[in-house]
Amino acid sequence: MPARAAGNGSGMRACPSRFVVLKDTPAECPLLQVRGRPWLLDRKLASGVNVWFRVAVSVTGTCLLPRSTAGAFVLMSMAGLKGSSMSQIQRESRADYVYRQRAEHAQLISAAGGIETALATGTLSSRIDTTTAELIVLGLLRQGVSRFICVLGHGSTEIGEVLRIYQAAGIVRTIHVRHETAASHAAAALRWVTGETAAVVTSIGPGALHALAGSLVPASNGLGVYYLFGDETSEDEGPNMQQIPRHEQHLFLRLCSAMGDAYTLHTPAAVGTALRRGLTAVCHPTRPGPMFLLLPLNTQPVELSRFNLRELPVGAPPGPGPAVGTEAYRAAALALINAERVVIKAGGGCRSAGPAIARFADVVDAAVVLSPLVTGLLPFDHPRNMLIGGAKGTICGNYAMEQADVVVVAGARAVCQSDSSRTGYLRAKTVININADLRAALHYSDTIPLVGDVAATVEQLTKFVLDSGGKPGPRPTPWTKACQEQRRMWEEFKGERYRNPVLFDDMWQATVLTQPAAIKIASDWARARGAVAFFDAGDVQANGFQVVEDDCLGQTFTETGASYMGFAASAVLSTALSDSPFYAVAFSGDGSFTMNPQILIDGVAHGARGCILVLDNRRMAAISALQLAQYGAEHATADGIPVDYVAWASAVAGVAAFHGGYTPESLRAALEQAWAQQGLSLVHLPVYYGADPLGGLGAFGRWNVGNWVADTQRLRHDIGL
Repeated sequence: MPARAAGNGSGMRACPSRFVVLKDTPAECPLLQVRGRPWLLDRKLASGVNVWFRVAVSVTGTCLLPRSTAGAFVLMSMAGLKGSSMSQIQRESRADYVYRQRAEHAQLISAAGGIETALATGTLSSRIDTTTAELIVLGLLRQGVSRFICVLGHGSTEIGEVLRIYQAAGIVRTIHVRHETAASHAAAALRWVTGETAAVVTSIGPGALHALAGSLVPASNGLGVYYLFGDETSEDEGPNMQQIPRHEQHLFLRLCSAMGDAYTLHTPAAVGTALRRGLTAVCHPTRPGPMFLLLPLNTQPVELSRFNLRELPVGAPPGPGPAVGTEAYRAAALALINAERVVIKAGGGCRSAGPAIARFADVVDAAVVLSPLVTGLLPFDHPRNMLIGGAKGTICGNYAMEQADVVVVAGARAVCQSDSSRTGYLRAKTVININADLRAALHYSDTIPLVGDVAATVEQLTKFVLDSGGKPGPRPTPWTKACQEQRRMWEEFKGERYRNPVLFDDMWQATVLTQPAAIKIASDWARARGAVAFFDAGDVQANGFQVVEDDCLGQTFTETGASYMGFAASAVLSTALSDSPFYAVAFSGDGSFTMNPQILIDGVAHGARGCILVLDNRRMAAISALQLAQYGAEHATADGIPVDYVAWASAVAGVAAFHGGYTPESLRAALEQAWAQQGLSLVHLPVYYGADPLGGLGAFGRWNVGNWVADTQRLRHDIGL
């Protein structure tokens, strides 16, 4: 049993490891049987008092004691008993009782090897005395959540105490960090890379708002994460410190409900319902997302007698099957058979559909254009892989989108940068939209919607095409040849930049690496070592998804859903949280890194393994470039303040920091030094910013922002899709 915190003030001896808890003792059984004879009580006790009985021998012959051992302490409620007492009584405080109950539950679960085994074998009774805070932890354990990333405060000390006891028993792991947004990013990255779910725990007020802001990442990218926030008291005795200062109820609930599913646990007995809603949100089969449990300060410690643990939900919700409707399949198959130029736009909903998409593309002679979320869905060198398309895009990806007469949208949300603000398909006559989300499936005009699981629906559609007479003709077709020529042009365009990896930079007053060259070197290096690459927002991200050469999913994670600066560096903490540890490389611009540098401390504290590559041009280069493209001048996106990132990182014990130098050779050498550490490291790399076209990879689409709005919207309405 975990050790009790010192200073309980009870004057009692340490509780033994075995005991029997009796609750609501029947009035008709007021006597404790010892050696078959009643032990009469010689002291009066107030009704409702909990007392300890010292049992000197094994107890038999009584309905009150289903199990016990000689020398055990037995706790029995005296509620309902009259005029009775016993010698050698020792009183127990409520705090000691609650602690002991939690410790016993944790010990029993640990001994059984897990909560489900403990319940199935009866090691842990299904009816227990507990509290709201403990039930939340038990309920999350039943859903497989055992990692709690915390910034504790006065609004979450009760949850923190439960986690302390359960961690001591080896059941959960509490990861304390220094910023709530960083906690959210780490939880999102853990779910994204490994599929494991974590809970973010914060106090009330600013801490919860920090985590709420970070939850934009799992909300935008379809990642299940739990958030446990302290909340104002349900009795409303007066304004609570750090609540929203207005005389209205449930303001945090309203805020959180705008981001995802949310529940205020104002009634402790509703914990099962709250966790059931959480299960359907976090484990949703097609669009998981954040779940916010708001925990009023005064309901967290509320005691619940003989709570039935069966009320805590388990089991992932079932997923959808293929789309239904023979006529829709036939219409889609006919459109594909009659098409001359088919493009498949694959989004995040295609993560499990790679083989089905590849076969389908061969049958209908389609070019495949990827969302940045699914680089590697097709191998990089696959002849139908036209890579990324959209506002940033690529030469080949944007060509395939703009020339296609039939568009198959598969598992994509049509984000503005993904389809050039709805202007990406200039010649499309028909859209076949395969999506599990009805609203996403009906996004475009002239659409044949197929609502269902993407992989299963693509397989069904492939069969309909073949059964309807669609047979692959001679390969390659003119359409395939044209797309492959555009792909060759794109590779040559990139190659010219890779062959010229350094340029003179006015700010650095030195010849430094360009971002395309640096990202190519570092991403190739990471892929060769089986490392996971995380890309931060901004220029690093935009160049990154144009550069990476993934052959399978899971090699690159680029947070384009929210483009949240600071995500990549914070995501490195996930390497220390997983049951299957991995090594990560965070590609961060200097602006992104300085938004969440806490990883330097948190990463060392918890054993993170990875390298943070800080690509430094002393500015927000993506916005500087956007301003120049739109207005011919940049403003308020640079400061030119020198920062010694190596000294900064080296100031944290346990971080290995290196300068990346100014050449491909020096960057590779620095990465090797970082790899040799096998802990947390940082490489600082000055990179080029300027007007030389060899310093970047360009943009090939349109975007409905700034002074481009009028033209972009006019084109969108002319297309009418």
